[in-house]
Amino acid sequence: MKKWKLASAFLAMSLMLAACGSSEETSEEPKENTATEEKTNAAEESAYPMTVSSTIGSIESEDASTINFEDVTFEKMPEKIVVFDYGFLDTLDALGVEGVVGLAKGSTLPAHLEDYSSDEYTNVGTLKEPLLEDIAEADPDVIFISGRQSVFYEELKEIAPVVFVGTNQDDYWNTFLNSVDVAAKMFDKQEEADEYLKKFDTALEEINELAGNYETSLVTMYNEGKLSGFAANSRFGYIYDVYGFKPVTENIEASSHGSNFGFEAILEFDPEVLFVIDRTAAVGGESNIKSDMENEIVKKTKAYKNERIVYLDGPLWYLGGGGLQSELAKIDEVLAELK
Repeated sequence: MKKWKLASAFLAMSLMLAACGSSEETSEEPKENTATEEKTNAAEESAYPMTVSSTIGSIESEDASTINFEDVTFEKMPEKIVVFDYGFLDTLDALGVEGVVGLAKGSTLPAHLEDYSSDEYTNVGTLKEPLLEDIAEADPDVIFISGRQSVFYEELKEIAPVVFVGTNQDDYWNTFLNSVDVAAKMFDKQEEADEYLKKFDTALEEINELAGNYETSLVTMYNEGKLSGFAANSRFGYIYDVYGFKPVTENIEASSHGSNFGFEAILEFDPEVLFVIDRTAAVGGESNIKSDMENEIVKKTKAYKNERIVYLDGPLWYLGGGGLQSELAKIDEVLAELK
C-alpha cells in the first residue's frame, strides 16, 4: 500500500514537472515572435527619415508652363496611400504593399486591377479630375501622381506630400524602373522587386529574338476611326527601343498622342508588323477598331496579308502601363500575337 502511494506521488510530481516544462516552453514562444516582429519593424523603419525624388524632375503642362516636382522627406513609412497612376498602383499590388485607401476609380481600371473598384477604396476622382475634398477626407500620408494630374500638383501638396511616379516618353523604360525603385525603397520591398524584375530578363530576351524576324514595324493608336503614329522617341517608342522591333520610318513627329497618320501613309510605308492600340476602348467608348482598320487600303499592306496586324489591349497600353504586372503583360501579349 505504501509502495503504491509512493509510486503515485512520483507520478503526480512527474506530471506536474512536465506540465510546468510545457507551460514554460509555451510562454517563451510569444517572446520570440515579439522579438522577431520588433526586429522586422526596426529594419523597416531604419531607412527613415527618407527623402524621395520623383521619377522625373519636371514636366511641361498643357499650357506650356513648367511644373517642378520637389523632393519629399518622410519621417516614417506612409501607412495611408492615395494613388492616381494605375501603373504605380499595379507595382504596389505586385509587391504586396498594403495601405492603399484611395484611387481614381472614375476612369477605366485595367482588368487586372479590378479588385480596387470595391467600396473598400475611396474614389478620389478620375485620372484628369481629382476630387480634392474626398482626398482630404481620406487623410493620406502620401499621394502618388503622374502626368494627367500634374496640373493639380500645388493643390494636392496642401493635402499631403506628393510624389510624381509617372514615366517620361523620352526615356520610358528607365523612368518605369525608377518608379519601381521608389515603391521598393519606400515600402521595404526591394527583395520582392528584384525577384519580379528577373522575369523581365527572360521576357525581353524572348521578344527581342522574335522582333528580329521582322524588318519593319509601325506603332499606331486608334481613336474613333482616326489614327496616330509613334516614333522611336515617343510614348510607345519602347516597342522599338526595348522590344527590338525596327521602325518602318523615323519621319514621325514625337508626341504623347502621336502624329496624325492616315491609312494611305500605312500603305505607303507598308510595315511587316502593324501595332494598333485601341484608345477608344481604353476611355470607355464604343470601338469599331477592326472594321475601321481593315479597310480596302490597309488590306493591301504586308501586315494585313500576313496576319500581322496586332490589336493591343487599350486599357492596358493607354492607361495601365508603367507597372510591374502591366509591362510584363504587354510583352506577353505581343509574344502571344506574333508567335
